[in-house]
Amino acid sequence: MTKTISFGPLDFARKLDAEAFLKAMLNKYDVGDRVSAQDAEILRDALALHPDAAAKIGCGVDSFSVRSADYGTKCFWINRPDGSTEKFSFRACIYG
Repeated sequence: MTKTISFGPLDFARKLDAEAFLKAMLNKYDVGDRVSAQDAEILRDALALHPDAAAKIGCGVDSFSVRSADYGTKCFWINRPDGSTEKFSFRACIYG
């Protein structure tokens, strides 16, 4: 039996489905865009599954944005209330 993965109200039968969903979410934004409130709620739930969630969240999550990452890619970034930022891999949220 495969273990489902959930981000709030969204349930995925396979981790690959969850990965495809978050990748599609990332790709609908351009570098520099702020993530919508609806997508941010899903990202908060996904971030809670990250193996370094406490360190990534730090003093809290004000919002999410899409910015440049390594090797010319882009990724989600956490914007904290204190003005600091931290990038995170949505794949780490799924696969640990």
